[in-house]
Amino acid sequence: MTDPLIARLKVLIVETLRLEDVRAEDIFDDEPLFGSSRFGLDSIDALELVVRLEKEFGIKIGSSEESRRALSSVSALAAFIRAAPGAKL
Repeated sequence: MTDPLIARLKVLIVETLRLEDVRAEDIFDDEPLFGSSRFGLDSIDALELVVRLEKEFGIKIGSSEESRRALSSVSALAAFIRAAPGAKL
């Protein structure tokens, strides 16, 4: 069974970053989103995604190290959101 938060995050990533040739279901849960990923995302994409996530889920992603960990994969992002105090799921 698909995790609803992970499915929601995949759609949010595709929409926010306007990934035209990527469908949400094409993103693997543990696939790296940045760095050597097949998506070609950069620091501007990371910033856009953080802003959207903070607004959407009522969370705060503080340091760049925290951001790197949280955005390492969709699974890591879901775990970060679930652990965030006051997150709106």
